[in-house]
Amino acid sequence: MKEFFRFSRKGFTGREDQESAQIPDDLWVKCSVCRELIYKKQLNDNLKVCPKCGHHMRMSAHEWLGLLDVGSFREMDANLLPTDPLGFVADEESYANKLVKTQQRTGMADAVISGVGAINGIRLCIAVADFSFMGASMGSVYGEKMARAAERAAELGVPLLTINTSGGARQQEGVIGLMQMAKVTMALTRLAAVGQPHIALLVDPCYGGVTASYPSVADIIIAEPGANIGFAGKRLIEQIMRQKLPAGFQTAEFMLEHGMIDMVVPRSEMRDTLAKILRLYNQRPIPATRADLATRRATLPQPIM
Repeated sequence: MKEFFRFSRKGFTGREDQESAQIPDDLWVKCSVCRELIYKKQLNDNLKVCPKCGHHMRMSAHEWLGLLDVGSFREMDANLLPTDPLGFVADEESYANKLVKTQQRTGMADAVISGVGAINGIRLCIAVADFSFMGASMGSVYGEKMARAAERAAELGVPLLTINTSGGARQQEGVIGLMQMAKVTMALTRLAAVGQPHIALLVDPCYGGVTASYPSVADIIIAEPGANIGFAGKRLIEQIMRQKLPAGFQTAEFMLEHGMIDMVVPRSEMRDTLAKILRLYNQRPIPATRADLATRRATLPQPIM
């Protein structure tokens, strides 16, 4: 299990959006679900899954790249940088200034890392979103990297794996952020045209325009246990509908039960599951020979005269 995520950073990156409740010496982490203290090394060895309640904690994009074979990942489109097309300002802070602060804090240019790699020797294109970068909101660079990943997979004739987490479209970019939903979805039509699959992995949380667009039309949709998935938040829906929603609403298990996703896979089984899926798609049917056809015809029941 220790070797599963080989690119994992040893330790948590600071996230303002997620309750970590770590004590000052940084040796222990408190689970946000069961509230139990966990030894940090034990948590990392367990792929950031709480060993006491099974809660899947968030992982960075770099940690998710540990799904790939060692040394196989090659990053693409790293030079794409977001801009401030609207000169957006909120609470006396400009969007441009917020971008710089977030880039310095996370060490990322934007919310998505994309490139090419392999799982069990099978080549694929991959694009991973990171919630620590402005809630993985879908802006121009996010959409462009996803669209290029789909187009690159089509050109190379390989599958595309997207690992998706988001709070929705990036409002600071206005309609430019909103149009990314349609752009990425359309880019995936080229991948489908060459007969290659799009496998979408949904991790907690996955909301807004991301859920409402390209991951929901993937060939295979996988989610982690307990992941929150939806368009609008549960509280907002309850306020609009003025009624209580069912227990477990918008969880991965609820989505699976109602046919919205294909499977729920624990993190410890994710690499093996993806390898099996890729292997199935990688197989090509062998054309039958005349002898094969003759043998099959001979085994068919004869018509009654």
